[in-house]
Amino acid sequence: MLWIFLTVAAAPLQVARNVLQRGLVGDAGPWGATLVRFLFGLPFSLLIFAGVALATPAADPHLSPRFLVAVAAGAVSQVAATAALLMAMRSSGFAVATFMQQSSLPLGALIGYFAFGDRLSAVQWAGLAITTLALLSLSWPTRARAAGVAAGSLYGLASGLSFAVALNGYRQAGLALEPAHPIYSAMAALCVAQALQSLVMVLLLGVIRPDALRAVGASWRTSLGAGVFGTAASACWFSALALAPAGQVRAVGVIEGPLAAAVGRRLFRERLTVRQMLGGALAAAGVMMTALG
Repeated sequence: MLWIFLTVAAAPLQVARNVLQRGLVGDAGPWGATLVRFLFGLPFSLLIFAGVALATPAADPHLSPRFLVAVAAGAVSQVAATAALLMAMRSSGFAVATFMQQSSLPLGALIGYFAFGDRLSAVQWAGLAITTLALLSLSWPTRARAAGVAAGSLYGLASGLSFAVALNGYRQAGLALEPAHPIYSAMAALCVAQALQSLVMVLLLGVIRPDALRAVGASWRTSLGAGVFGTAASACWFSALALAPAGQVRAVGVIEGPLAAAVGRRLFRERLTVRQMLGGALAAAGVMMTALG
């Protein structure tokens, strides 16, 4: 039952991180706000890994090309996914962007099926179809905000696809490093990925957007908060995944959708249409079918 507690705890932590990151987009831009998640989260990830390593003296990690390629693919995809999510939030709203991000589960299942031979049941395929219909409902623009909602929907789908690639990459990295100690593997992969992401993004922004780096440094208090919440959420997700199948964990994680809707309504004064609420509920149902089927 511990995995349920960890998954439920991860959802509000992730929403809180998204809220803090969204507040940084204006000054730092989407890429600067994306950097915050990794750079300011890395010290806390290293601290968590140190504790896990001390508690796992029998761990025998095997560094291999498979691990390095998998974690690099996950790291790059996660950067793209985070930036796309922030752009979706700015274009179509906090709650709708978060619902659209849920496409990472069905897309991740498809990638797993075609790339790694994962098998899906008939119920899970039905869940994929329902989720797709729900996403189409969410992405259909109103006349008043046709351009913004359409663009936000595309960014949201891009975020879901990138997160799907990242999930499969991190899964393969964990299997390659130390399959006998999954929590150890997950935390090690998280640290390597965040270090790589931080290094690449600092160098890139230093060349093309030095003002974004200055904005991140100037808002270090908010950035530190986003890093703390992001690392705490990741630690909970990865720990839950080490204790229970990914489908069950992801299904419980659907609670993030209603939380995002509540936060968007409370903090950003966003209003969801009836169609968007029904689409979000249908997406949640499809995701649960895909996870539990």
